[in-house]
Amino acid sequence: MRGGGVDVCLRRRPASRSRLRSGDGTAGWHFGVGRYRGDELAWFRLTSLRPGPTVVVDRTELEIVDRRTPANPEAYVIPHGASVLLCRIRGVELELAMAPGVLTGFLSWVEATPPGRTGYRQAS
Repeated sequence: MRGGGVDVCLRRRPASRSRLRSGDGTAGWHFGVGRYRGDELAWFRLTSLRPGPTVVVDRTELEIVDRRTPANPEAYVIPHGASVLLCRIRGVELELAMAPGVLTGFLSWVEATPPGRTGYRQAS
């Protein structure tokens, strides 16, 4: 990670609102490092032996479905002050949790899609 990276938590199976309210929404969060590579955010899980990225997010296919503060049970498993983004990529949902400064950089990167590309879409 000599080229720099940002702290990002990722969950591949987003919790439903009812599971979050019942206190069962903490499972599945993993700490990792995100690294921007052109149109891609490569996410490397911290506890993985895999040499390459665990997940690659292409900003031209990214849809941000929801943004929320962590539910009470999640506050113990993701960094303090983080925001949670529910994202959809080619029909697959995942959640990203990041601190305010990292979130600002991420949203700037997503919105800076070159003209003519599909780019950033936020679901209504």
